Amino acid sequence: MWTRASRGRIAGFEKRSKRYPTDLTDEEWLFIQPFLPSVAKRGRKPATDPRDVLDALRYLARTGGGWRMLPNDFPPWQTVYWWFRHFMRLLRFRTIHDVALMLDREREGREQSPTAAVVDSQSIKAPAAEKRGFDAGKKVVGRKRHIAVDTDGRLLMVNLTTADISDSAGAQAIVAAIRKRWPWLKHLFADGAYDRTRLMDAATYQDFVLEIIRRSDKEPGFKVLPRRWVVERTFGWMTRWKRLVRDYEQRIDVSAAMIHVALGSLMLRRIVHP
Repeated sequence: MWTRASRGRIAGFEKRSKRYPTDLTDEEWLFIQPFLPSVAKRGRKPATDPRDVLDALRYLARTGGGWRMLPNDFPPWQTVYWWFRHFMRLLRFRTIHDVALMLDREREGREQSPTAAVVDSQSIKAPAAEKRGFDAGKKVVGRKRHIAVDTDGRLLMVNLTTADISDSAGAQAIVAAIRKRWPWLKHLFADGAYDRTRLMDAATYQDFVLEIIRRSDKEPGFKVLPRRWVVERTFGWMTRWKRLVRDYEQRIDVSAAMIHVALGSLMLRRIVHP
């Protein structure tokens, strides 16, 4: 005869077994749980399981659906959005991503903090953005993602601007801020668009070595350029998450948080399920 406790355990098992491919595994949840805010000892306990919220956010980022289109087996979208903004203000998504990144580097026998990075940008359409710009070179109206990745393609920093901001201007913000998060970084690789005096001066002032990898026009056809190709793979990782194919967010900070949700999930899968 089933007791109430045993029925509860069976019900919980059935609920957890009806999952989506994007859901956290038990091993991933054990990794993430220490980074979440602790539950207060006094007062009313939260009615929503944070694991269900994170599952909903990964589902949203992977499938590209809207907030109001979350399936009914997730918490209400208003609850998920409230927790998303709460975690975003606490920089939880960025912290989880960066810790997973360092552990992934260590798993491959490298130092946790990188010493070299590759810089590039991507212009994408942003139909709901508060402010947009026109990239004349790419013929895109929207935002531009200026990113720095390590030499294996792991995301180190992202700077989001309107699409009319030049590559070198967007990279200046990365050069000015990246040393605070990755103190041992010394060497930067970039393409010819970053060979600008102000960026070079900013890199020199911050004690960086900025190396320009130029494309050779002497040989026809596609050529894989050393160092620079890894950043293109990072953009490919991003666009596998449908929410990042375009920039659907109105606010820049929400857009950056979605990038960390997606790539943090990728890093987490790599270290927990290698």
